Amino acid sequence: MFEGHGVNRQAAERRAASLGARRSVKKDHQAAWLINAVRCIDLTTLAGDDTADRVRRLCAKARQPLAPHIIQGLGIENLRLTTGAVCVYPTMVTHAAKALQGTGIPVASVATGFPAGLMPLNLRLEEIRYAVAEGADEIDIVITREHVLTANWQALYDEVAAMREACGPAHLKAILATGDLQTLRNVYSASMVAMQAGADFIKTSTGKEGVNATLPVSLVMVRALRDYLDATGHAIGFKPAGGMKSAKDALNWQFLMREEMGRDWLQPHLFRLGASSMLGDIERQLEHHVTGRYSSASRLALA
Repeated sequence: MFEGHGVNRQAAERRAASLGARRSVKKDHQAAWLINAVRCIDLTTLAGDDTADRVRRLCAKARQPLAPHIIQGLGIENLRLTTGAVCVYPTMVTHAAKALQGTGIPVASVATGFPAGLMPLNLRLEEIRYAVAEGADEIDIVITREHVLTANWQALYDEVAAMREACGPAHLKAILATGDLQTLRNVYSASMVAMQAGADFIKTSTGKEGVNATLPVSLVMVRALRDYLDATGHAIGFKPAGGMKSAKDALNWQFLMREEMGRDWLQPHLFRLGASSMLGDIERQLEHHVTGRYSSASRLALA
């Protein structure tokens, strides 16, 4: 399903460039797309100085991602808008789970030696079980890049399958760290193997690589999703992450999903945006839509 599948880099880059250059939404239509982006954000903190208080603040922002006057101005009080999930380190899961109890917002946790993933497999599997036991609903795992770079597809499959089993009832998001995979052909192959091994989502990056989510890479991964759906009838989700900071980024990645996969992939159960700073710009753009003025960044609550 993948070893003989070539990828034309120039064509992928040309197609990706057309998304932002030839598509534009304005006024109410743009506001609607940005509101949908909020629903799909995995609000994330993955810093070495994370604390329980920071996680609780992040969860408060996830419960109410837009300021009350923006909600009222948009007329979406009944929408009960929240972000798609909150993503933290395993040791912070218990704080997030308590803060989000009863909200329906999933708690996601990175695991498996994030971000490098260079730990013995038994320890990576134990980290998954720990996060799930703490209350994580979703696990973002990282693959061993060496398996891709050496085309050891059986080892990659076995690794992801073992992680899928360790997740139990939790959803598994497979981070491919595409900036480390060298070629778009490798990106396609790794995407396909991860899906075959049981991943519920495939994700571009950890956010810690030199190159994170890009539209050409995302296009290749989405085409793999589509091929897998055609072959199996099974829908897999997609999550770009890392390097996305602006409302324009949120629009472009949604345009990609709408055009390549259809409207079904604009729902949080099949599409997530791994970002935090992006929410600040989205909120600022929506406030401008409501008031006609741009506020300073300090006016709105931090994500």
